[in-house]
Amino acid sequence: MAIEVFAPAKVNLALHVTGQRDDGYHLLDSLVVFAGVGDRVTVAEAQGLSLTVTGPEGAGLDAGEDNLVMRAARAFGAGRGAAIALEKSLPVASGIGGGSADAAATLRALSVLWDLPLPGPEAVLALGADVPVCLAGHPARMRGIGETVTRGPGLPRGLAIVLVNPRVPVSTPAVFRALARKDNAAIADMPPGFARASGLAEWLGRQRNDLEPPAVALVPDIGAALAAMTNAGARVPRMSGSGATVFGLFDDLPAARVAEAALRRAHPRWWIAAAPVLS
Repeated sequence: MAIEVFAPAKVNLALHVTGQRDDGYHLLDSLVVFAGVGDRVTVAEAQGLSLTVTGPEGAGLDAGEDNLVMRAARAFGAGRGAAIALEKSLPVASGIGGGSADAAATLRALSVLWDLPLPGPEAVLALGADVPVCLAGHPARMRGIGETVTRGPGLPRGLAIVLVNPRVPVSTPAVFRALARKDNAAIADMPPGFARASGLAEWLGRQRNDLEPPAVALVPDIGAALAAMTNAGARVPRMSGSGATVFGLFDDLPAARVAEAALRRAHPRWWIAAAPVLS
């Protein structure tokens, strides 16, 4: 028996840094959605625990014991075997939760394969701050160090997104160190839902990603990607996570596809993907 689980890209539509604990962990307040583009995790019965990595973004990705997929498998406890295959389509370390989404998909798949409950909240959070929200898999508000996840507002029907990664590395620790302040205001109260993309865009325009200014200062190519997204007609061009991926919202998938094609013509070396926003 083989079980396949989709691991969608995680996008921070807004991300506010609201504090820092004594242990160094930053406190966040983020509105997270998921896009219909991502990786795939397949698990099958086997004597031992193993991982193989394929896909267009899999080159050079370590499939050893420290891979987040393997760590997720071990969160169930020792003594169980599975052959795990990761098809990597999202850029590595790009601010759209690829590793965390893969870990969450692995947890879901192995829970079915092994007929076991998911690991507890502390074990899930220990895998990474984004893993709990990726395990939830729906629009959500994520707070604290990732441990508090509540359902987000309803999204406009047909909403689509374009993701752009300019293929440049960005150091998350360096971005956090460059923050001007770490006690910013939380996200404004969210309405229960948005009927239209214009309403969502208006609300998002009053929010921000506190990590975007320091990331752009450190990696100017992120600013170039934001400018390109603006020129493509996107609503609320913004960086996701700590970068370097930026996103833009569109009223529907056909409009997003048009923008995707234009961006590909102008920037053939960038990673670019249009997709529906999952609800």
